[in-house]
Amino acid sequence: MKKYYDHKHNRLIYLGQSSDPQYWDNHWKKANSVEAIKSKKNRLIVNLTRKYLPENSRIIDGGCGSGDKVYALQKHGFDAYGVDFAKKTVQFINTGLPDLKVSLGDIRKLNFPDHFFDGYWSLGVIEHFFYGFEDIIHEIYRVLRPGGFLFLTVPEMSKYRKYLSRKGRYVDCSDSDINTNIFYQFAYAPEYIKQIISKNGFELKKYKPMDGVKGFKDESKHFQSIFQWIYDHPSLPVKVIKRLLDIIMSPLTGHSGLYIFYKSKH
Repeated sequence: MKKYYDHKHNRLIYLGQSSDPQYWDNHWKKANSVEAIKSKKNRLIVNLTRKYLPENSRIIDGGCGSGDKVYALQKHGFDAYGVDFAKKTVQFINTGLPDLKVSLGDIRKLNFPDHFFDGYWSLGVIEHFFYGFEDIIHEIYRVLRPGGFLFLTVPEMSKYRKYLSRKGRYVDCSDSDINTNIFYQFAYAPEYIKQIISKNGFELKKYKPMDGVKGFKDESKHFQSIFQWIYDHPSLPVKVIKRLLDIIMSPLTGHSGLYIFYKSKH
């Protein structure tokens, strides 16, 4: 995947593979099995949902992929739903885990009534839409009840990536230069995410940069191999080291940002 820098909008542009339904069907097929879905703990998603919403709250994962987050939320007492546009992936979930409420759909036009959900999870989704994500936020606002929560993660222009852009690491480009057939995703500045979502009726409750090890290894030329080893290693001691490094490095090199927004009751 090649990365370019859009000066006008202060964001990275990833090119190389169109992020279409076929791509995601192939992506999820590589690791898709009922056992794999059930085995993923998704502790962060479950614990954050519990912190902000009571048990039995109605939650949707918009762009749910393999459905493992929907399964984890349902297992821990939430009324969980999932929507995705990858047809074969949704068919697999519906066949292998028929009790999961996962359906085929477009997150820009959901087949749910107004104010239906207490919470909405969007995990690495909005960055894949070349023409922007405001229509997705409008739809999230519609289906969330007043007092509901939006939990969102998105790749970001970390301080490290901003530094590299000033040093000329990325090739400069603009929207007009992009071949949308090979557009994969954006990495957005945190200020932009906060601004766009806040102006559409949400109040920011929490922001946290995450995945500092990944954010560093993906951009570093000299330390990529050692940080890739740390990132991939399955042993508990290395996982502990990775966790500590993430805590230390994420404010500077975070790959993604976690945002929690509140929909006003008024």
